[in-house]
Amino acid sequence: MQLPRWCELGDPCAWTGQGRGTRRMSPATTGTFLLTVYTIFSKVHSDRDVYPSAGVLFVHVLERESFKGEFPPYPKPGEISNDPITFNTNLMGYPDRPGWLRYIQRTPYSDGVLYGSPTAESVGKPTIIEITAYNRRTFETARHNLIINIMSAEDFPLPYQAEFFIKNMNVEEMLASEVLGDFLGAVKNVWQPERLNAINITSALDRGGRVPLPINDMKEGVYVMVGADVPFSSCLREVENPQNQLRCSQEMEPVITCDKKFRTQFYIDWCKISLVDKTKQVSTYQEVIRGEGILPDGGEYKPPSDSLKSRDYYTDFLITLAVPSAVALVLFLILAYIMCCRREGVEKRNMQTPDIQLVHHSAIQKSTKELRDMSKNREIAWPLSTLPVFHPVTGELIPPLNADNYESTNMPLMQTQQNLPHQTQIPQQQTTGDFRLTTFQRFEASIMKLFIRF
Repeated sequence: MQLPRWCELGDPCAWTGQGRGTRRMSPATTGTFLLTVYTIFSKVHSDRDVYPSAGVLFVHVLERESFKGEFPPYPKPGEISNDPITFNTNLMGYPDRPGWLRYIQRTPYSDGVLYGSPTAESVGKPTIIEITAYNRRTFETARHNLIINIMSAEDFPLPYQAEFFIKNMNVEEMLASEVLGDFLGAVKNVWQPERLNAINITSALDRGGRVPLPINDMKEGVYVMVGADVPFSSCLREVENPQNQLRCSQEMEPVITCDKKFRTQFYIDWCKISLVDKTKQVSTYQEVIRGEGILPDGGEYKPPSDSLKSRDYYTDFLITLAVPSAVALVLFLILAYIMCCRREGVEKRNMQTPDIQLVHHSAIQKSTKELRDMSKNREIAWPLSTLPVFHPVTGELIPPLNADNYESTNMPLMQTQQNLPHQTQIPQQQTTGDFRLTTFQRFEASIMKLFIRF
């Protein structure tokens, strides 16, 4: 009898008989196979009930073909639709799935797979998984529920468990029942157990592995854990030999006699194989001795009841808001008094300043203002500060000239004696040969007379 397409529910890999030549399944496995086919290929999208066993690999396929008929426009009979469809799975009422359940879908054009190993804590508790399908072309959605009823296994857990690391497989490839059946058949030939179950499958990426380079058809690698009811065979024990342990430490492949039974399809990393004997495991539980650093057990947490009296926070709000506001107001008043009421003023400053300093300051401000006005308009009249104020000879005060009577652009900075009004002419030498005493000569003559007199 051929293997089922996907292993699911109960004991999907319970093998009987000797060797790979007699692939027979027990009656319980046959019934499981029939139920599995219904679960996977049924087109009726109502709530589905599945019954996996605790400690046995559970696989459920989300086929795209089963959901294509639910997205409008509905395809006609015989019409082929290849819309991209993705799935989102979560535990009802929660954003994620249970810890033991995983989901994988490589591309929107491939089927999704739910897989994992149910735990004993979930036995008897129905687990409802919400499955939401998204049509990436039309953005339509369809939602259905998968009810997982975990059943207890009679021989859970199996006492002898071995975990293999297969380097040339991805997790979705290993989940196919044909591939998983071939691997369990090879393990059965090496181990020779009476009962052999696939316990769990884990991608190497979930164990901290790196994503392989997209060259030479490299794979991620997958860990497969199987359980049996008989001790490990001598072939599996060869990994524990000192020679093989030394080769593994040197990153060399160990010498395993039964590797050829796997090499035709599976490349196993024997250095990463793990053999667990549950019969020899010693309980690690230790009684806690309470000391100074350990608090006494207070029992379960009891939240407060709903009958608590409501508390009025109005007074607390006023105190919290009023005190800082009052302090800020006092500081503001003190600062305003210092800045406004304690100023000496301009009059007191002028009274304490010497007059000559005020005159100089006023002259500087006046000159600055005139220069600024000149920079705005270059065609204005010459400033008064550049005009002559005193008579160059007599020292008399001359009234300012009217700048409107001449062109400002041709006016000299200092007027000559010919241009000054009311100027006394200095005697000049006459053409007839007579000379007139100049003012300077008269001043010298007066000085000489004073010397002669004394």
